Amino acid sequence: MIYITQLIYIKEGREEIFHQFEDVAIPLIAKYNGRLMLRIRPDDEAFIENSVEKPYEVHLVEFDAESDFEAFMRDEERKKFLHLKDQSIKAVMLIKGEKLG
Repeated sequence: MIYITQLIYIKEGREEIFHQFEDVAIPLIAKYNGRLMLRIRPDDEAFIENSVEKPYEVHLVEFDAESDFEAFMRDEERKKFLHLKDQSIKAVMLIKGEKLG
């Protein structure tokens, strides 16, 4: 298993465009042996302490293997909508990990 955590930062006023991209991308995760475990849109009260900008959303996704994640990233249907991602996302911090214990 590989775990992908994304901190997603949106360009101001571009939330609806981002949602259009997510409406395409999120359902494709399952096609590549992946599962969306968490999709969080934190508000100010959710932060106890931080040294980075508050993200618009946090995603935690698991894939059976690194190759499944790579195949998802290369998906042709997803690529058709990358312009929506480019129009709406300011930055993404992607963290790869594995389950311990």
